[in-house]
Formats: sequence, C-alpha cells, structure tokens
Amino acid sequence: MACSTASWPPSRCRGSPVPVPTWRLPVVAAALSLVVLVVPLHPVWVTVVVVDALLLAVAIGDWLLAVRPATVSVTRELPGVVPLDSRAEVAWRVGNPGPRRLNVRLADELAPSLRAGSRRARLVVPPDGRATARTELQPSRRGRFRPNEIVVRVEGPLRLVARQGRRLLPGSIRVYPPFRSRDEAELRINKARILEVGLRSAQGRGGGTEFDSLRDYSIDDEFRRIDWAATARASRPIVRTYRAERNQTVLLLLDAGRLMAGRVDDVPRLDHAMDAVMMLTAVATRLGDRAGLVAFDQRVRAVVPPGHSRDQLSRVTEAMYALEPELVESDYRGAFAETLARFRRRALLVVFTELAEQAMAETLLPALPLVARDHLVVVASVRDPEVVRWARSSPTEGGTAYRKAAAVAGLDERRRTVARLRGLGATVVDAPPGRLAPELADAYLRVKATGRL
Repeated sequence: MACSTASWPPSRCRGSPVPVPTWRLPVVAAALSLVVLVVPLHPVWVTVVVVDALLLAVAIGDWLLAVRPATVSVTRELPGVVPLDSRAEVAWRVGNPGPRRLNVRLADELAPSLRAGSRRARLVVPPDGRATARTELQPSRRGRFRPNEIVVRVEGPLRLVARQGRRLLPGSIRVYPPFRSRDEAELRINKARILEVGLRSAQGRGGGTEFDSLRDYSIDDEFRRIDWAATARASRPIVRTYRAERNQTVLLLLDAGRLMAGRVDDVPRLDHAMDAVMMLTAVATRLGDRAGLVAFDQRVRAVVPPGHSRDQLSRVTEAMYALEPELVESDYRGAFAETLARFRRRALLVVFTELAEQAMAETLLPALPLVARDHLVVVASVRDPEVVRWARSSPTEGGTAYRKAAAVAGLDERRRTVARLRGLGATVVDAPPGRLAPELADAYLRVKATGRL
C-alpha cells in the first residue's frame, strides 16, 4: 500500500519551546522534603529555602541543557489509503544529530475514529542515530483525515525538565468504504464469462443478443436458434450462438440525502449502497461495459463519467468515499436532468435510495418518467431485517404491540411503493443487508443476458 511521507524541517515548528516538568521533579521534591523533616536542622525554614533553591537551580540547568525540539528531525509515515474493515500502520522516525542520547516523547494529532493503538510514543534515540515508533490504526469511520500537528518533548540530561514544542506536520489518510462483496463479484464475473464462451451451465448455452458464430445443433439447443439458411447449405442442423453485448452503459445514481442517513444493522444505508456500487462497477467493467457514478442530494455532489478501464473502480471509490448523508430532501428531478444532459446514450440507470412511501411520492415517483422513457431503470434499496422481525413477532405487552403495528404498516407502505415503481416500468431490488449487492448484480446480468438494453 502506498504511503505518504512528510518531513519536519525546523522552519515549520509552531511556537517557542516551553519548559515542562517531568514526573521525576515532584518525586525528587517529595524525597527532599522527607529529608528536611527527618534531619534536625535549625532553623527549618532556612533549610527549606536552601533546598528549594538548589532544586530550582538544578531544574533550570536541566532545562537549559535539554536539546531544542527544533533540532530533532522527525518523519511521520502515514498510509495513503485504508479500507474501513482493515488495519494499517503509522510510523514516527526521530533522528538525533547530537552527541548525546536523547529521551523523546511524541503526541500525534490522530482523530479518535482512526482508533490508533496509541497517539503517543516514547523513544530513546542514540547519538547521531535514529529511532522508530509505530502504532496500528483500525478506522471506525470512512472519510478523509488530515492530522496537522505533532507535539515533541525532549527531556534534559537529568530528566527532571523537558523542552516541549508543537510542530506542523501536514498529512492525509483516506479511509475507503469496505468492499464486502468482492468475493461475490468474482463469482458472478466468472459465471458470466463461462456463459459467454458457450459452456453448458444451469442457465443454458450461448446466451446474449450479439451474434457470435455458427455451430452444429445439439440436443440442448432451442429450435429458435436454428439458422435455416446455414442448415440448408450444410445439409445438417446448424444453430446460431450469441454472446452478451459489450460497451453498454451502466449509470449508478447514489442518493446521499436524508433517507440514506438511517442505519440498518448499525451501518448507514449509504454505506450499504456504496458496497453495491463497488460490486456493480467491478462486474460491469470486467465484462466490457461502461460504468459511471452520479452522487447527489439537493445538488449533484460527484460525477464519474462512464468508463471500463482497469482503474474505474478506484475512480468511483475515490469519488464517493468521503460522502456523508446530508439531512436534506434529495432532488431527483435535478439529478435526472443533469444525468440526461451529460449522458444521452441509452443506459441502465441504477438508483440507490430508501423506499419510504411519503418521500418517494413527493420526490422519486414524479421524476421517474423523465428517465423511464429512454432508459432502463433499476431502483435498489436495503431492507431492515429488524422491522421484519418486529412485524412477525408475537407481542406480550402494550409497547411491543404498538411496535408490531408500526412495523406491519411500514412494510405495507414499502410494498405499495415497490408496486408503484414497477407500474412506472422500473425494476426494484429490495434486499436485506449483505444481499443487496449480489441481487443487484444478478439483476444486471439478467438484463445483459436478455438484451433489454
């Protein structure tokens, strides 16, 4: 994985170093206080003043002899990209240009959601040498994180007082959404390729709409595939084989409005949709089609033109990883209008949203005829299994009875919304978490095999 490295020149430190007592100073002061109390010296107050003055002088001398943080070279290595369900490492490297061993402490500005093993490090740097400290990241939230400052504390020779300073060390960490359906995507890509080359499978042989070749008839072939002219010329049954068409366009319209802020299995609906976006992009581009992305709420927030290059999945992921759902009503009409203005070719439009009846009646349903006339539309949504469990439960008290009634009413509204969308010509994929991406990919493959585009 690529790493971005930032160095720390002295000219970029912020503020002057300040003296910071270490834990050893109060310990020494307490020990001297006990000595003063035990040893019978008179007068006592003179002894206390003398001891305190000596301790203060030693502490000031220790601070003056401490190396300035600006003279210590520091390098921080950050991972460029971290998937949300993986781990990464941050490394701090400290160089000592002087002839004396240094005790150095670091405190980095790492966001809590990066879940670093530690934001602090303690290093012992040999003379004219370097030392390295590491910590592990396990992010709990996707997005872009920019740690800018780091605090360095260099202890004096007696380790009673340290010099401390803040330094500017800009960096960036991008946390991508997890691609949990990667294995499912590979399965469907392999299956589609087997069908394309004409091998026998459970779904038949030689599917598709684009003519491929002629071959001898076999018992598994359909009569409608027989080429009668070629049969007459060869004096034996000949059939046509077809392959799935290539270079078709799949546009993924990702709703990032308030409906996608709801959580299903403690994960935002938007994140479930992102997994399906990545799977469909991977499957479509690997099978020769062109996939693109339009993310929107009240306005269009990201656009990735359709393409089928190897890095198309990376481009789509880069465009959407920092998206967070806005608590606003999504403008489907505006998103559809901009999509039609940018991409006029007939395409498979996949709209990722939530099937809330009232919101759909006011936003998506009135706008759907704009695109349903000339494009094939699929509406994809993740279904909450907990609501289904509530609807099927047997309540034993008043609160659970009301919850069951609300769940049953919600599911009825959802079914009505699905029926209205299908009545307008859209295909609806409403699946539980973990199944949205595979079922959506299956719907895409069925469209491709039947030549509906």
